[in-house]
Amino acid sequence: MPDKIRRLKSFEFPVAVEWAAKEGWNPGLADAEVFFNTDPEGFWGAFDKQGLAAVISAVQYSSDFGFVGFYICRPDRRGSGLGYRLWQAVLDGSVPKTIGLDGVVDQQDNYRKSGFEFAHRNIRFGGVVTASGETPDDLFTLAVDDIGIVDAFEQTCNLFAESRIEFLRGWIGNDKHKALALKGPMGVRAYGVIRPCLEGHKIGPLFAPNAKDAKTLFGALLQSRDDQGGKVYLDVPEPNQAAIDLATTHGMVPEFETARMYKGPAPKLDLGMTFGISSFELG
Repeated sequence: MPDKIRRLKSFEFPVAVEWAAKEGWNPGLADAEVFFNTDPEGFWGAFDKQGLAAVISAVQYSSDFGFVGFYICRPDRRGSGLGYRLWQAVLDGSVPKTIGLDGVVDQQDNYRKSGFEFAHRNIRFGGVVTASGETPDDLFTLAVDDIGIVDAFEQTCNLFAESRIEFLRGWIGNDKHKALALKGPMGVRAYGVIRPCLEGHKIGPLFAPNAKDAKTLFGALLQSRDDQGGKVYLDVPEPNQAAIDLATTHGMVPEFETARMYKGPAPKLDLGMTFGISSFELG
């Protein structure tokens, strides 16, 4: 049977998440469901006689912006060119004017050949962090009903390149996640989400106007965990030194890095407010 490329069905995508886990990406326990529902048309696979052989996601937030992730090939098909054929088939048919990705650093040259340009490094910090600090009076828990004000906050403050209501619906509304915010003139002035992963927890996004608010939210998210002794991960954009300081002062150390790259005009994001990236897979 010749190799076939098509969109993945919802029941097939968890296989890609399992592959990501084997690669050490440490996905969140609810990532498969939330990611797929963000754009059910955005997940693709290449199939051979053994079944799924390579995957890629190309989530389209709008005609202006999309994000590529989950680019993995089954180990026995690596080096066969199948993964690149899948990449070409999906990217050549992409609609958005700008496409972003967070790729491993040693693949930068390959991405450049496809028209992607380097924007900045992202660093994953990890460590066993003890929760500390008092709960402020203006802290509150976000719910699905709040996604409108959260989306408006992200867009007004240039925190994400495009409106992402469907993503936020799953990210904030998932019962495995905890989403907290600090009150502000727009309803929120800062917010963050913590989610359980195969190992420990990841915090992301963590958006705040200053280091003080970021630290307050970071502490509150840590306190919301069921597993207080587990490891915590925070993905930080390197240009935000205050975010790096937040991680290091809590004893977290760099464990992994990616290259944020864009094909098309790079969005003008306020990285100074980005203390934690939502995810390396969907931006």
